Amino acid sequence: MRDDGEQLGIIPLEEALRIAQDAGLDLVEVAPTANPPVCRIMDFGKFKYEQSKKDKSNKKKQATISVKEIRLRPKIEEHDYEFKAKHARKFIEAGNKVKVTVMFRGREMAHKEFGKRILDRMIEDLSDVAKVASPPAMEGRFMVMYLDKK
Repeated sequence: MRDDGEQLGIIPLEEALRIAQDAGLDLVEVAPTANPPVCRIMDFGKFKYEQSKKDKSNKKKQATISVKEIRLRPKIEEHDYEFKAKHARKFIEAGNKVKVTVMFRGREMAHKEFGKRILDRMIEDLSDVAKVASPPAMEGRFMVMYLDKK
C-alpha cells in the first residue's frame, strides 16, 4: 500500500523496497502473520511521533482514582471522629475511594462491636456523598470497609 492509500498488490520484497526508497519513505510490515505478509509504504518516524502524541493525549484524559485511608480506634473521642469524617468527605468529593480502618489493640479485640458501631456511624454520616463499596470486615487486628462516591 502506498502512503496515499493506493494498493500496489502482491509484489516482490526488492521491488517494494525500491519503490519506498524512491519515494523517500519506509517499508513497514503491518500484518506479518498474513499470507503473504502485508506491508505499507509510509514515513515511520512521523507515524511513531503521531502515535506517541495520541498515547499522551489518552493518558491525560484518563482519570486516576486513588484509595485514601482513614484510621480510627475503637475508643475515639467525638472531636477526633468528626475531624476524620470531614477528611473522608473531602476525599470522596474529590473522587477518591476511602478505606476506613479501625485498629484494635490487646483486649480491644474482645469488643469488636465498638469498631462496628464506629464504622456504621461513618456510613450514616457520609450516606449523602458515599456508598459502601465493601462492607466492614475483619482483617487480622483491623476492621476495614471501603467507601466510594455515589
